[in-house]
Amino acid sequence: MAISIKSADDIAQMRVACRLAGEVLDYIAPFVKPGVTTGELDRLCHNLMVDVQGCIPAPLNYAPPGYTPYPKSICASVNHQVCHGIPNDRPLKKGDIVNLDITTIKDGWHGDTSRTFVVGDASILAKRLVNLTHECLWIGIAQVKPGVHLGAIGAAIQKHAEGAGFSVVREFCGHGIGLNFHEEPQVLHYGKASDGPILEPGMIFTIEPMINAGKAAISELPDGWTIITKDRSLSAQFEHTVVVTPTGVEVLTLSAGAPPCPPGIQIHP
Repeated sequence: MAISIKSADDIAQMRVACRLAGEVLDYIAPFVKPGVTTGELDRLCHNLMVDVQGCIPAPLNYAPPGYTPYPKSICASVNHQVCHGIPNDRPLKKGDIVNLDITTIKDGWHGDTSRTFVVGDASILAKRLVNLTHECLWIGIAQVKPGVHLGAIGAAIQKHAEGAGFSVVREFCGHGIGLNFHEEPQVLHYGKASDGPILEPGMIFTIEPMINAGKAAISELPDGWTIITKDRSLSAQFEHTVVVTPTGVEVLTLSAGAPPCPPGIQIHP
């Protein structure tokens, strides 16, 4: 499937869906504290999306080929869970880290974003991993401008993560997004800067590095969805949906409460 180039009207619709996704993360942030269950976080997010925002939670009943329908409205991945963790009744503990992944559908358009939260206080390693992963996201975004190979994103992320002694998950990647949850291109978080198609204005995709404190190897739990680190090391992830502009990049899911771009990283607007 070819990479779709979104029109100005398409981008305007995507801004709405992406703004709503970011607002869900802003809304849920104060609730992420010791004692809350990821099931409760899912319920709160679901009610906001459906009853207040008037959107559809894209993960709910999502079933790509070979998968059973996903049973919840958000993904909640705790500690050594890499992605696609299913919300449940286990209370979060002080020192946990949890990634909440939100995808809204508004008028058919998808907005996709995630954020890793530190529950209470956490170990130095956990906080370092979370901060480094957030830096990786923005270092990837900083590569985006017309005329650059898509591979520049992954090459920059890999260099930063591995240079700090962490590893990059290879089996999952960012993706094109629009009227479909997952479109072309696949956005790798590792590789060569010269690889991949040339970026053009109107391309919309996610950048969502998953960074492990230990080795990159992963495995899948029997639920058919939850991915964990094989060595049970901590894993963190941050995600934004971006559009290539005529001169650089616009971060569509950047919300008022989102952690800002770290100092020293230059974005091409």
